[in-house]
Amino acid sequence: MIPTWLDRFREQAPLLEVPAFLRPAPTARPAAVLILFGDGPDGPDVLLLERAATLNKHAGQPAFPGGSIDPEDDGPVGAALREAQEETGVDPSGVTVLSVMPELFLSRSNFRITPVAGWWHTPCAIAPGHPGEVASVSRVPISELVDPANRISLRGPGGFVGPAFEVHDMLVWGFTAGLLTNLLDLGGWSVPWDENRVVELPPEVLDLARRG
Repeated sequence: MIPTWLDRFREQAPLLEVPAFLRPAPTARPAAVLILFGDGPDGPDVLLLERAATLNKHAGQPAFPGGSIDPEDDGPVGAALREAQEETGVDPSGVTVLSVMPELFLSRSNFRITPVAGWWHTPCAIAPGHPGEVASVSRVPISELVDPANRISLRGPGGFVGPAFEVHDMLVWGFTAGLLTNLLDLGGWSVPWDENRVVELPPEVLDLARRG
């Protein structure tokens, strides 16, 4: 049974407003990510991974499990579940799909990404599935994500300032942090935080980001 704390999110997720700069270009490649909610040891949580620092694209960045939609996938849902299994060990049979959300454009890699939200009704052990691609996998409690002490505004490459999270020894920023912020708002879980606390992107993170 899907818990009641997901009721508002299930109602609001399909209505996600996509700003102009995130509206996909027709020529962008299709991809999908899995936003996997569960009831963990520390309460409601969401699954995140950290990509390996050796990658050419998005090196060292926290992200939702996901990747390109292959021809043999059953669209975004099939791709999101397959990638989550390959990258983190999630068993697709233990996931109930809650919503297929509007596409979002990731300009740096030219992907049009469909977020697929799921309820992890039967959790299983998780671990990096591709050591050369995934450095770590974490179930991050929603309570930690909404804690004002863990939220900052981050100035990234080009001077753009966006939301970020400091959780589980990870700096979550960029596309993933923006999507997380929207998810917390849609679910009614957000609490006020100091958006004027602006921090510069750490040099070591900036170096990885410049790879592509």
